Amino acid sequence: MAREREMRKESEGKNSEWEEKVLYINRTAKVVKGGRKFSFSALILVGDGKGKVGYGFAKANEVSDAIRKGTDAARKNVFTFEMEGTTIPHEVRIRWDGAILMLKPAKEGTGIVAGSKVRAVLELAGVKDVVAKSQGSSNPLNQVRAVVKGLKSLKNKKKCLEERGLAR
Repeated sequence: MAREREMRKESEGKNSEWEEKVLYINRTAKVVKGGRKFSFSALILVGDGKGKVGYGFAKANEVSDAIRKGTDAARKNVFTFEMEGTTIPHEVRIRWDGAILMLKPAKEGTGIVAGSKVRAVLELAGVKDVVAKSQGSSNPLNQVRAVVKGLKSLKNKKKCLEERGLAR
């Protein structure tokens, strides 16, 4: 735990605009001749709280290596999405593998009404007011991928009307 805090402080010193969060760490065991061999996978989120967010998933034989690799992957996968004030522009329903997710815009002051994994992504992304409902799979990786797919599919109402030729 202390090692993770040190790594977080080091990375904050390098690039303080990005906030990192270790969302999930999984340990797997392989039985070999000498006993058990453990390996770890880590799901990491990176965001700036202003409409940019990314996630990374990595595996390694040590927890710290998995976190470092996941952080590097997350920084490479950062994307931006459309926001309308402190919320999202419209409702979306997303399916990713077994995860089914619904994101709805909410009035200012509502906050983020969502489960822990979905909430973490939306907080780091900078969304302040949204209602989310996760149905189906509770697999953290699939939930995060569903949220990312939903955020990428958001469209600005004005731009959409202009594309259709209905702008006034």
